[in-house]
Amino acid sequence: MSEIRLDVIQNQYVLIAPERLHRPNIQNKTQNKSQHHTCPFCEGNEALTPPEVFAMRDNEPNSNMWKTRVVPNLYKAVQVELESCSKRDGMFESVAGVGAHEILIDSPCHDCDMYDLGVDGIENWLRSIIVRIEDLQKDKRLIHLSIFKNSGLDAGATQSHPHTQLLALPVMPKNDLDFVKRNMQYYRRHGRGKIEDMVANEIKAKKRIIGMVGDFVAYCPYASAYPFEVMIAPLKNIPNLNRCSRKDVTDLSLLIDNVFNALNKKLSKFDYNLYFHTAPINMNFENEEYMAHFEKNYRFYIRITPRIYRLGGFEISTGMAINTVLPKECARLLRGD
Repeated sequence: MSEIRLDVIQNQYVLIAPERLHRPNIQNKTQNKSQHHTCPFCEGNEALTPPEVFAMRDNEPNSNMWKTRVVPNLYKAVQVELESCSKRDGMFESVAGVGAHEILIDSPCHDCDMYDLGVDGIENWLRSIIVRIEDLQKDKRLIHLSIFKNSGLDAGATQSHPHTQLLALPVMPKNDLDFVKRNMQYYRRHGRGKIEDMVANEIKAKKRIIGMVGDFVAYCPYASAYPFEVMIAPLKNIPNLNRCSRKDVTDLSLLIDNVFNALNKKLSKFDYNLYFHTAPINMNFENEEYMAHFEKNYRFYIRITPRIYRLGGFEISTGMAINTVLPKECARLLRGD
């Protein structure tokens, strides 16, 4: 059974999930297509996964002919079936690993990464995420939703078929809670949120901008932790992806497609992590004083971090990144200047 434990030294939550030990090893991206029959995420292998909780399809559930498919993670880190409870062991404390851990299979294509999906495929992916956000939000025990992609061995992937993970927790990770607190302090001083001012500053500076579509902008952040790191953010305050209009989702799909095509052109096949940074999906004692202000001071963003090199002892021990390429040079290359 999974538990969420508090590291009293780092003041960070740690998720203890023994079930994750049995995850499969990543398959080689260049594997022969005849081996795809063993991939549980490929079309035709629906029986190899738990029953789907959502799919973009026009036929019966758990059959083929789907565009995207969402299933419970077989090696889940948290479990929705658990009862919410906490316990102490001397000075240590933990809570039951209540939550939801789902896999969004991005497309039926085993060898198609984000730069292969096209605008329509990316829009299907985004709309599937929105459906799951709105459904998970109904469980008031769930507070924080982590949405992320690990693509490639160097990015921590254990399955080569393109997929996205959604992991909902009953607590707010300390990094997210600290950001919410700092963002509120900034808002009280300036009347604007941090991301709002960051985006305005990047647009004014111009040199790190990659492109804009509709109300969204893509740029290489001033303090990028990784070479060719890209941040995509809205030009207006939108606290979560499910608050986007249909036009917003279409525009965002086109911008994501543009970014991945540019990255693929410069880096070819590359490993990467992608994650969404969003507002909490529900209120609890940790965030209740901030929830009413998110419409005015919070905007979600997407971060794409190519994993060109592996982290070393300095990065792990200090939490400080070493980036060897200037962000403005990365942006210039991705713009094709």
